[in-house]
This record gives sequence, C-alpha cells and structure tokens, in this order.
Amino acid sequence: MTQLTQRDAPLPTAPRHAAPRRNRSPEAAACVFGGAVAAGLGLGFLAVLVIVLWISSPYPDSGPGGALHLAAGLWLLAHGTELVRYDTLSGVPAPVGVTPLLLIALPALLMRRAARLGSASGDGSDGDEVLPAGVVFSAVLCGYLGVGCLATVYAAGGPMPADPLSAAWHVPLVAVLAAAAGVWAAKGRPLGPLPRWVPGVLRHAVVRPRYAVAVRAGTAGALSLAGGGALLVGLSLAWHGKEVEAAFLALTGVWSGRFAVLLLAVALLPNAMVWGAAYALGPGFALGGGASATPLGFEGAPALPRFPLLAALPPEGPGTALTCATAALPVAAGLVVGWFAVRRAREVRRAETALTAALGALACGLLMAALAAVSGGPLGSGRLAEFGPVWWATGAAAFAWTLVPAVPLAVAVHSWRTRPLRKAAEAEEEALAADDEWHTGGGREVRWEALRRTAGTLVPDLAPAPPAESAAEPAAPPEGAPPSEGRSRRLTVVTGLGIDLSAALARPHPDPAAREGLAATASAPAAGLPPGPLPHAPAGDREPAAAAAPGAVPVPAARPLAPPVAGARVLSRRRPAG
Repeated sequence: MTQLTQRDAPLPTAPRHAAPRRNRSPEAAACVFGGAVAAGLGLGFLAVLVIVLWISSPYPDSGPGGALHLAAGLWLLAHGTELVRYDTLSGVPAPVGVTPLLLIALPALLMRRAARLGSASGDGSDGDEVLPAGVVFSAVLCGYLGVGCLATVYAAGGPMPADPLSAAWHVPLVAVLAAAAGVWAAKGRPLGPLPRWVPGVLRHAVVRPRYAVAVRAGTAGALSLAGGGALLVGLSLAWHGKEVEAAFLALTGVWSGRFAVLLLAVALLPNAMVWGAAYALGPGFALGGGASATPLGFEGAPALPRFPLLAALPPEGPGTALTCATAALPVAAGLVVGWFAVRRAREVRRAETALTAALGALACGLLMAALAAVSGGPLGSGRLAEFGPVWWATGAAAFAWTLVPAVPLAVAVHSWRTRPLRKAAEAEEEALAADDEWHTGGGREVRWEALRRTAGTLVPDLAPAPPAESAAEPAAPPEGAPPSEGRSRRLTVVTGLGIDLSAALARPHPDPAAREGLAATASAPAAGLPPGPLPHAPAGDREPAAAAAPGAVPVPAARPLAPPVAGARVLSRRRPAG
C-alpha cells in the first residue's frame, strides 16, 4: 500500500496532442465584411430609389422584381459597365454605355470609406492586430467583388442585363482605384517608397517635388476646364430655355416620371460639363450618325432623342463669333496651370520652372482624356453607337492649349517672385567687391593714417623695422658683469607707450645671465630715444619696491597713456520707442 501511495518518480502521463492553432484574423474578416457592406449600401440606395419611383408610377411595366433587377443593372452601370436593352423596335439589342458620372461617386466613396476604416481598425494599443496595407486592400476588395459577382448574376434576369465581359473589368477597376485611395489616405498619403516591382524610374520620380507640383498644376487646369464647361452648359440652357422646357414636358405628363427625368438630368450634369470643355477645346463631341458639334460649326443631321440637356445644343450650321469666343476657356486653364507650376524654393531655376509647367500641361491633357473616355459611350446601335467626345483628340487639344500660355506665365511669375532674392544677391556681391577694394585699393592705409594723426600719441607710429645692416649695435655689458652664456632677450621700446619693466626685472630669473642681458637690452638706445639709461622718474611718482630681488635694476615707472579715471558711470542703452 505504501508503494502505491508514496513514490519518488511520478507516473508517466499520456501524451497530450496540442490542438492545431488556427490562424484566424478577426480584423481581416472585418475588412472583408466592410467591403461587402460598402457594395450593399450602394445597391440598397439605388434599390430604394427605383422602388419609390416604381410605386409612384401610375403605369408600371413590371412588378417589384423587375424594379430590383433594374436597380442591380444601374449599380453596375455606375461602375461603367455596359447594359444591353433587348426590347427595341428593330429587335436588335442596343447597348447603353453612357455612364452618369455622378453615379460613379456613390460606389467610389463607399469603397474608399470601407478601405480607410479597415486600415484604421487595429492600432496595436490594446493588443489588436495591425494589418498591413496589402492585407487590408485585398480583404476589402474581396468582399466588394463578391457582392459584385452576385449583382451581375442577378441583373441578368432583368430588362436591362449587364454585359458580362464589360462587368468583368469595369467593376474591379473602380473597386481597385477606390480601395487604393482609401488605404493611401489612411496611411497618411505617403509619396514613397514604392514596391520593388515598380520600375526604378517611377520610384525615383515619385519622391521628386517636380512631379508632385506638376500633378497639382495639371489637376488645377483640368478643374478649370470642367468649370468652364459647366459655365457653357449653364449659359446654353439659359439661352435655349424654351426648347429645354418643351423637351422636359413632352417626355411624360405625371410628376413621378418628371421627377425621374430630373434625376437622370442631374446625374448627367458632370458628363455635360466634360462635353462643354471638349467643345471649348475644339474637338467637340460626336452625336451619332457622323454628326459633331464644334465651335466652328454643327455638322450632320443627328438622330437625337428628346431630352432636356440635348435641347441646349448649338444650332446647326457654321460657327459664329460667339461660339469661337469659347477658346478663352482653355487659355484661362493654361494660365492656371502656369500659376500653380511655380515653386517657392530659392534653388529652383527658370528652366526647372518651365519644365514643371510643361509637365503640368501634360498631366492636364491626360486627365481630360480620361474624363472624355468615361463621359461618352454608345446609346444604341447604328447611328447612336458613337456618342460623346473623342478621348484622344480632347487630351491632345488640352495639352496644346494649356502648354502655350502655361510656360511663359510660369517663367514670368518665377522671375517676379525671386526678384527680392536677386536684389539681395546683387547687394551681397557689391558688398564683397567693396570689401576687396578696401583691402587692396589702399583705402585702409589712408584711413589708418588719418586716424593716427587725429588720435596723436594714443596710436603709435609703427614704423617698419630698419634693415639689418643699419640696426644699432647692442650696448656693451657693464663692467664687472659676467659674460652671458645663454641667448639674451631683446626688448624694443616704442615712443609714447608706457611699458613698466620693473616687475619683469625685479622678478627673480632662473638664469642670471639672461636677467643681466635683459637689463642691458633695456638700456640700449631705441628709436626716438637718446642713447643712455632711461630717465628716472621723481620719487613721488612711484612706490618703492617692498622686497626687490638681489641684482634687480631699478626702472622708472612709465607714464600712462591716458589720465587716470576716478570713476565711471555706465548708461544703459534703451531702444527708441516706435
């Protein structure tokens, strides 16, 4: 019994197999869910809007299922996906590819917000996991694209299904750009370093301030062109007010239908702004069937549907002076590019400023080409297959128009802003030249001579030392003095300087010969003094030595350079008021 209850060695225990640890990341799952929620919010907003219009319509074409299918198709259209309309009069499917640019803002903002919240979810303060930017980007994108695939499949059963090939690259493109913008904003908008797979030229170019300033200038120019296009559209709508009103009232007679037309017109306003900018730049825009509208004229006979925005087009025929006056808008945009292309750094030169302005014009051209590409598209088949501005012609015209005024204005503004710096540099060069003339032109010697004559004996006359052959021979040592074995210390006495040698001669010197040589040298004739020993001062002018060392030579006290000062009063300097 004792052996069973008391043992030194413990009983062997059965091996416990640790359960496999699962690498779960709740933060990554939350990012996936955030991307799905962003897509769902966009779908829900459009679904609610379509359902409200369907309920208010007196003659609905289908039930609520058809309205929800239409909402899914509109959500895909907001990403740039082409829809296909099958119920046409000719029976030929007609693509609908003109994307309202205002609708693109909805999924882009939601996706950007989801990526930004996912990047800021874990800060590591309370043990939370901090996800890298790549993980957040991939997780949010995965959740968003999952909902996008379901929406594409669901919209296929509606009246306007989406083209699968168009949805396969338009939806991921918008999602990638929006998610990248959100993650970049959450990380503080850094400008580098870029990943290793990016070419070295781009990685080095991003960190240079020239390209950042050029992008800023190009963006400002593109916004100026878009604002000018909005101005043209507003003026044209006001000029053709009666035609616009007639087209608006002719489409439908019920308030729900008119509200739907009004919403569509508002969603297409950014497209009209880009078209107006393309019109001012010169290439204009196509209206189907070979018809185009430019400042030089309206050519062709387009088959246009009745719509309020299309009723504001210029009249057919050649252009007028009023239509050609729209060329002032791209000139103003070029001036904006030139203004924003100027940097305030001192080390920037004119050539660098001109190059920055040229790059800003190039950035403006690229942005306008992209806007022209997404603002147009087909509205049907046949004559309506081409609708909107030509992207490459709009981009080239924007680059040329902004380049011409941007470069001269940037150089002129740079020269004006650096004018004080140039004046300061010229003043510094003049000061350096004057300083050199002071040292090399003889002005310093003339000034010193005038100061010496004015001061009298306060400034000694430092005459150059006499040549070696005319130098006075040192006086012979006095009789009975031992010969000096070491090198004697020579002392030159200058006229007008009170030099008291009594302390130096009264101090015991370790070398007696050197001390006697110093005394003999002090008695030597100097410049301006008669040969012989120095004159002794009266006894009252100096105090007798208390304890002179043996062998010290008595030397009279020197006369001071200035009369003694009994007291002095220091006045504080005050800064004058004002």
